[in-house]
Amino acid sequence: MLWLKALHLIFMVTWFAGLFYLPRLYVYHAMSSDEISNERFKVMERKLFFGIMTPGMIVTFIFGIWMLIDYAWVMYSQSGWLHVKLTMLALMVVYHVYCGKWLLDFKHDRNTHSHVYYRWMNEVPVLFLIGIIILAVVKPF
Repeated sequence: MLWLKALHLIFMVTWFAGLFYLPRLYVYHAMSSDEISNERFKVMERKLFFGIMTPGMIVTFIFGIWMLIDYAWVMYSQSGWLHVKLTMLALMVVYHVYCGKWLLDFKHDRNTHSHVYYRWMNEVPVLFLIGIIILAVVKPF
């Protein structure tokens, strides 16, 4: 069971690394004005989203579901913290999908947001990380 938890955490860190870095790339991309930079950011964003973030999310979910099936599912009906954590995970997936939408907007040169917007969006994963870690470790309710 500890191996499952360790692997779950390793891939969660991988997923979060992408969630933290991709919006930062969008900040710089939104500020770029030359074609060389524009094309370079498109490549970096695509590789991060499809090569690191999305696989990290998928494997995080595989090990998370495995842990739920193995031992946490029995506690599920009595664990309010787990309900909130799973809700936060669902919201993180929505954020992940929005990152993919922004990726497509940049890819097709139709971004309408400023670098300031992406600076704010870059802070969203911090809130998820704080909430999820506190829920999973402290189990406050």
